[in-house]
Amino acid sequence: MQVITRIITLGLSLLYVFATQAQQINSGIATYQTKTTLDMDNWNRGGQMSEQQKKQIAERMKNRLEKTFTLSFNKDASTYAEVEKLETPGNGGGGGRWGNFSQGAIYKDISADQYVRENDLMGKLFLVQDSLPKLEWKLEKESKMIGQYAAFKATATRKIEDNPWEGMRNIRQREQDSSAAENRPIEETIVAWYTPQIPVSQGPGEYYGLPGLILEVNAGRTVILCNKIVLNPEESVDIKKPSKGKEVSRKEYEAVVAEKTKEMAERFQGGRGGFGGRRN
Repeated sequence: MQVITRIITLGLSLLYVFATQAQQINSGIATYQTKTTLDMDNWNRGGQMSEQQKKQIAERMKNRLEKTFTLSFNKDASTYAEVEKLETPGNGGGGGRWGNFSQGAIYKDISADQYVRENDLMGKLFLVQDSLPKLEWKLEKESKMIGQYAAFKATATRKIEDNPWEGMRNIRQREQDSSAAENRPIEETIVAWYTPQIPVSQGPGEYYGLPGLILEVNAGRTVILCNKIVLNPEESVDIKKPSKGKEVSRKEYEAVVAEKTKEMAERFQGGRGGFGGRRN
């Protein structure tokens, strides 16, 4: 009986804290670190690359796979943008072939169901505009502390969208295995951790829709982790909607990416401009 009483008391105390903070939070800026790992086995299914070449690729791609972003948010809208940093010589900076894909700032307006993103694809700027991507979140019982915030687990399942990495892998697998289904659905489980202590339905990247700010995301080979939060900063939070580029829908942009990805895969298999080659 005493244990139950303590649990109820703790729950009421947390609800009081969350409710008190909910009245105080108007806006904020959260900083996230992201890290993506490469599946070198799938990239080297034909065995063309040596261990040295694979190491060179991993080193050259490091700066592009480990990044810092800021999420500027209020209760309705947010902008998620990369923090620019100087490229390290020899690490693939300066517009290498994978530098041809540059994902820009993401704007989400929950109240208007609006998604806007600037993407630079091979020197051409696209303005992707659509409704917000929908995820069916399942709230789990697990919890943990992330910094000073109590975070709770949520999961969702989705089909993997074609992108430069998955697109390349899927094309090569289909070419090497004629028995593979052409339109075989590929799904992944997304694990997110959110805190009701910051009761805004925002999060990094395309993630949103939970009863609290999303502090951590694990999706495929990518991990996104919040390491700093500033609430109600003295200076007003600047939430900019991207506005440059050719206006396209998400589906139209994905079709362009798929076409360019296939072209790059064919050049890669043909041995023209492949990884590990000399650069003048």
